[in-house]
Amino acid sequence: MVCFYHPDKPAIGLCKRCQRGLCTDCAALVDDSLACKNRHETQVHALEQMTARNILQAQRVGSSYLRNAIFYGLVGLLFAGFGLMQLRFLELQAVFFLLIGLFLLYAAGANYFESRQYK
Repeated sequence: MVCFYHPDKPAIGLCKRCQRGLCTDCAALVDDSLACKNRHETQVHALEQMTARNILQAQRVGSSYLRNAIFYGLVGLLFAGFGLMQLRFLELQAVFFLLIGLFLLYAAGANYFESRQYK
């Protein structure tokens, strides 16, 4: 691979914005990435900042799903336990509580498995 701006020089890497080959004279190091010197440095810096924000946001989303999973699991256990305890006394109402508990336990599992995607 050769430099886009100097075809007689070998390229040391690609510009993160335009993907053109750059030699040592044309490359500028911006936040651990290469950019065309005096052309794309600002855009590459903005791209690096956006990537860092997205990584941080993904971590926050994962912890939110995990927090929801814990809450849904605890409330689901309470509803299911109450429904089972009252099954012989309340009959239809107890089945309703039991179904709510099972639904919340399902939601807890779904949130837990969704949180695993953001690790």
